[in-house]
Amino acid sequence: MKNKNSVSYHSYQEMAEYYYEKVDEKPFNAYYERPGLIELIPDINGKKVLDAGCAAGWYTDWFLKHGAEVTAVDFSPKMIEMTKKRVDDKADIIQADLNEPLDFLKDGSMDIVVSSLTLHYLKDWDRIMKEFNRILNKEGSLVFSVHHPFMDYSYFDVDDYFETRLLKDTWSNNVEVEFYRRPLSEIIRPVTDNGFLIEKVTEPMPTEDFKEKEPNSYERLTKKPQFLFLKARKE
Repeated sequence: MKNKNSVSYHSYQEMAEYYYEKVDEKPFNAYYERPGLIELIPDINGKKVLDAGCAAGWYTDWFLKHGAEVTAVDFSPKMIEMTKKRVDDKADIIQADLNEPLDFLKDGSMDIVVSSLTLHYLKDWDRIMKEFNRILNKEGSLVFSVHHPFMDYSYFDVDDYFETRLLKDTWSNNVEVEFYRRPLSEIIRPVTDNGFLIEKVTEPMPTEDFKEKEPNSYERLTKKPQFLFLKARKE
């Protein structure tokens, strides 16, 4: 079910097939976000992994191919459809909103939680960090990517850096998307306040493949980061 606080639900319903068809080769995903996130993911072979915000299932498929037992969740029924289309019944694929408790997952049942470019659609991070901590085992890892607070602050000409604010953007496929921007402190605090020890925060550069596909964007990203990456472990 979709929570009343969910944002961009209809946007992702509309974009589901586009994601399935295009996201594998989309430069910002394939040659910028994915290399940065994958670098932080520990060995997943034989591990139980939660794909928190699976979209059209690229990471779900990658986890499976690297030997993980995967549970994938997304709030969009059409994205769930695309993930099932991609991996069939090889993963446990569940429609669920990260604004709500993940009651279908038992305490300590996961080894790793990975969330790719999803958490900026949630206003309340304390709730989801508590849930991630609950479902992870005692040595569990959390790895995620989100919009970089500098990018949202400068690009959208926000007048108060410290405010958590709902923003709107129109993407290149003419779909309007809403998301929350927040200061760096409000990315770090909910993680450390809810039982995690941060091991690494990164701002990786786009790859040479990205440079070849998007030379103008490459130049910008080498000076102004767009995504922030974080790895933490359960204390």
